Amino acid sequence: IHRNHLENLPEWVCDSRKLEVLDVGHNQIRELPARLFYNSSLRKLLAGHNMLGRLPDRLERTQVEVLDVQHNQLLELPSNLLLKADSLRFLNASANKLEMLPPATLSEETQSILQELYLTNNNLTDKCVPLLTGHPHLKILHMAYNRLQSFPASKMAKLEELEEIDISGNKLKAIPTTIMNCRRMHTVIAHSNCIEVFPEVMQLSEIKCVDLSCNELSEVTLPENLPPKLQELDLTGNPRLALDHKTLELLNNIRCFKIDQPSAGDASGAPAVWSHGYTEASGVKNKLCVAALSANNFCDNREALYGVFDGDRNVEVPYLLQCTMSDILAEELQKTKNEEEYMINTFIVMQRKLGTAGQKLGGSAVLCHIKHDPMDPGGCFTLTSANVGKCQTVLCRNGKPLPLSRCYVMSCEEELKRIKQHKAIITEDGKVNGVTDSTRILGYTFLHPSVVPRPHVQSITLTPQDEFFILGSKGLWDSLSMDEAVEAVRNVPDALAAAKKLCTLAQSYGCNDSISAVVVQLNVTEDSFCCCELNGVPPPSPGIFPQSVNVVIKDRPTDALGMPSSSSGMASEISSEISTSEMSSEVGSTASDEPPQVAMNENSPAYPGEQRCMLHPVCLSNSFQRQLSSATFSSAFSDNGLDSDDEEPIEGVFTNGSRVEVEVDIHCSRAKEKQLLQVPVEASDEGIVISANEDESGVPRKAECSAMGTIGRRRGNGSVAPQERSHNLIEVATDAPLRKTGGYFAAPAQPDPDDQFIIPPELEEEVKEIMKQHQEQQQQQQQQQQQRQYPMDHLADYYDTPL
Repeated sequence: IHRNHLENLPEWVCDSRKLEVLDVGHNQIRELPARLFYNSSLRKLLAGHNMLGRLPDRLERTQVEVLDVQHNQLLELPSNLLLKADSLRFLNASANKLEMLPPATLSEETQSILQELYLTNNNLTDKCVPLLTGHPHLKILHMAYNRLQSFPASKMAKLEELEEIDISGNKLKAIPTTIMNCRRMHTVIAHSNCIEVFPEVMQLSEIKCVDLSCNELSEVTLPENLPPKLQELDLTGNPRLALDHKTLELLNNIRCFKIDQPSAGDASGAPAVWSHGYTEASGVKNKLCVAALSANNFCDNREALYGVFDGDRNVEVPYLLQCTMSDILAEELQKTKNEEEYMINTFIVMQRKLGTAGQKLGGSAVLCHIKHDPMDPGGCFTLTSANVGKCQTVLCRNGKPLPLSRCYVMSCEEELKRIKQHKAIITEDGKVNGVTDSTRILGYTFLHPSVVPRPHVQSITLTPQDEFFILGSKGLWDSLSMDEAVEAVRNVPDALAAAKKLCTLAQSYGCNDSISAVVVQLNVTEDSFCCCELNGVPPPSPGIFPQSVNVVIKDRPTDALGMPSSSSGMASEISSEISTSEMSSEVGSTASDEPPQVAMNENSPAYPGEQRCMLHPVCLSNSFQRQLSSATFSSAFSDNGLDSDDEEPIEGVFTNGSRVEVEVDIHCSRAKEKQLLQVPVEASDEGIVISANEDESGVPRKAECSAMGTIGRRRGNGSVAPQERSHNLIEVATDAPLRKTGGYFAAPAQPDPDDQFIIPPELEEEVKEIMKQHQEQQQQQQQQQQQRQYPMDHLADYYDTPL
């Protein structure tokens, strides 16, 4: 009678003399009657996920063997619960508010036969540890996420039959050496503590799994020979850990050895927009039937892909999905940019590949793709989630869960109607032909068309209010609700520790299936999010530049995730080193006798009342927004930026010795179309190429030229280059319109010592020969240019310019 709205237990339940198993979980029961425990036939009582404030005080000789009271509001357990419950073998009191445990005996002798004790996610302190010695037959002990600071060695020594212990999420600094007395120990899970010394677990002959991740280990002490049954050792999340070559060689023999990979670091110092952590745990039969996928840099440095795959009880299917789906998605992204289309196509192609591989079984899958469209003026990140089966995703926005997935089962009316149309058999347990209860899942091709691989797809724009999202397998969501999962890891700063916590909680709450959890923490700042539309203002144009300006904007050095630094947001660095031998003084044509037209004139609308995001701030009238990274032309044409006829510096031009910094506004602004010309932005891996009209007369280009944004040849690196357009700053500048007489860069060139090359003596002859050939080539090119002058639209896409 679980999952109802019962507030009280029916009377007939207590009077049932042959009742052996009673499940009243997921109700609203506040109290259990004492006579229920006196039922001589009752062996198993499941009363979790209720509102129990206390259990009956006096329990005399109850025959209950399994008692589950997790997820209630218990402050304490009855004092004689463990004294009088001679038959109790299993007790789960996780997710309560317990601060102390009842004693198991009043003397040295004990009659306790308790074998499994789950006390995860309570408020237990060190005072309760001595009471555990009253259970000498204890085999499984879970005390994760409590307030333990120490575990006395003398108490651990008395738990000789202990086989599995989970003390994660506490503040332990060490695991007692007396753990060697537990000869049957095969699993030690102690992640997310403050352990500094590697424990003596490698001396145990039966040890199989050791998890010491997210601690403060600095070294590992190993015996000469590793335990023969050791299968998994997790040492990730220990930043101080340093392993020598010999230790690494020894540990690499383990089937599953996990350690942090050395990171190359971020040269730009830019904050990461997303960071992830994932964990996997096998089921009761020690079979890992789940897999996880994580790619922080997927296809492009502004994309990421994460996935979780669950094969239920099959090992091969999740492995095939893990190895194949990312490649399929990458191919589909080349065909279409529509989120729903490429996700659906990915799952359909994967279905075909499973059939081609002869795989008749199936599995659940969830994929989450983060992408950033460089052609989008808003520059926002989009999260697209697609799932089949019972693998799901949930996003935490403003501390509240936002589901991004849907499970299609028999309870869905539209799915039930569709399956009946195909005349499939629905068994009593709600499964299609008795095989699967999911109507949309990968594989199971013999159940087609009743079972299809079409995923549920949902896209959402990421905002600064989005904190993280979780991908989980069936075992995770069967044990934790989405609200509970979000609340559990919201205050965990590390993504790996968050994923570990979810896995530990699910296991302590009774999950016996394989579990996989991926936690992706988000740091979407105002620099990478456009909120103009949220304020009722449409996103502004990609950029406003004066006529006769040719600029190549190079992105800042990006981090592993490809995000610009927060100080510049979407601003980019304009950088080009141009030597005197490469470009004549005609580069001065970018400046004229009049001040630059970048600033709006007096008639331009200022829009002072607009609420703009950091990507698109309001550009006030007669104001010029200077970026932290301005255009820098290193040249020797002028050392002061002044013409011989001028007395004041040019507006927007700053000088420092031989370096001339040209101020360029690359923010989005609003102006009348008659006053300012909008310029198309062309995306490439090398940067953003912004080109304006090069005609000397200032006449705008034809409309078809400005519409060439993304139509053109595809480069080898994946970027799209417009046809017949030059991407070389040096060549564009040399072929720029002729400057006016008396330009600002008409001063004689003054060589800068920093720009001179130091040539080794042994290479002097070779360099002279190269320079001589280069001068001859330049003379030939000048003669050809005088004879025939090519318009800018017909320049080649690639230039071989010797430097």
